[in-house]
Amino acid sequence: MNKLVETFRNIFSIEDLRTRILNIFLFLAVFRLGSYIVLPGVDSTKLEAPTSGIFGLLDTFLGGAFSNASIFGLGIMPYITASIFIQLLTVAVPTIQKMQREGESGRKKLNQWTRLLTIAITAGQSVGYIATTIPAEAIFPEFSGALFNVSSVLCLTAGTVFCMWMGEKITEKGIGNGISMLIMIGIISRFPGAIIKEAGQRGMDGALIFLLELVVLFFVVMGTVMLTQAVRRVPLQYARQAISARNAQGARQYIPLKLNSSGVMPIIFAQSLMFLPALLVNAGGNESDLAASIGATFSDIGSWQYNLLFAVLIILFTYFYTAISVNSQQIADDLKRNNGFIPGIKPGEATAQYLDEIIDRITLPGALFLIAIAIMPALATEAGISRDFAQFFGGTSLLIMVGVILDTLQQIESYLLMKQYEGMMKTGKFSDEPQNMAFAS
Repeated sequence: MNKLVETFRNIFSIEDLRTRILNIFLFLAVFRLGSYIVLPGVDSTKLEAPTSGIFGLLDTFLGGAFSNASIFGLGIMPYITASIFIQLLTVAVPTIQKMQREGESGRKKLNQWTRLLTIAITAGQSVGYIATTIPAEAIFPEFSGALFNVSSVLCLTAGTVFCMWMGEKITEKGIGNGISMLIMIGIISRFPGAIIKEAGQRGMDGALIFLLELVVLFFVVMGTVMLTQAVRRVPLQYARQAISARNAQGARQYIPLKLNSSGVMPIIFAQSLMFLPALLVNAGGNESDLAASIGATFSDIGSWQYNLLFAVLIILFTYFYTAISVNSQQIADDLKRNNGFIPGIKPGEATAQYLDEIIDRITLPGALFLIAIAIMPALATEAGISRDFAQFFGGTSLLIMVGVILDTLQQIESYLLMKQYEGMMKTGKFSDEPQNMAFAS
């Protein structure tokens, strides 16, 4: 406890770090405030919050802004869609891949393309959002018609652009990834209400069961942290190098290959596709018993057919996203260029093949862990836990929260270490030249 208090004291004693943290709280407060500002002409009392499906998932990510028909109703999601699309293009299109390698100028061009694509995607999604989520009775008569549609599209597009700007400013003026932090705060905003609702449903008679649920949630979170942090360390050796006219022995290091290199993306992609069977059945207008049975089966997150297909899709997307996010050939080329090698493995192509073998072996266990986390909310719901509280037992929500919090804490720790080192240099505890040191001749 004393160490925790000391850490907080160190964080707020550094003016720059304190300012960055306050900037984060300011931007997040503006984001949460915007989620309650309803679109002009909408009667929020006549809106219904989605409880399941893709709309329920989006509402969770946006902290209720989607169901509130707010100016941040689409939030940062169109920007994420545009970013994923541009990222896939960098793998498929050689011209864009070359642009990415141009350094800062290339990244600026890609960022500009992502922003323009975000505006186009938001404008298109705004039309669908207005048509599917805002009923006619929720629109005031004096605002109905083209005036409402045009103004709403403009407000939603401006809201997404503003969220995108806030995310970039959090990254620049704060600590951590601003886009991920906006999603995380939307998810966390639901947690107090979910836990109060669950406690109210259990009552005094179910206090022991509620306590057991909290214990299970703790272990699930710890397991998710272990999955996020787990790495396979590949030993690395650098050849001898002459430093300041002295021969220094080669330094022993490691290549950290993460057990879950793909992060939360496989679950997001798989969950998006899991809505297609029911949507296709409904869109086709087929009222046969077989079509209705298929639609009902793949709309039920508790059915074994749903979870089996969900697991297969997660495995496929885990391998796919790991393949495009971890470039073993580039790692091998960088090692060869810097006189580094893996003991017992030839530099170059042999190193790339060796890394591919290791990645293939650790990707399957990582995918199985992702499957376990992904189906935990369904299992929790089947066990009698309310849907709002069950979503924190796993799935995309938990992975995003754990990943963003760990990344932010690591950056804060690095910042503290850097400031501590700078402070020791200023106080004279380190000097530029070694003193009273004997070197063997």
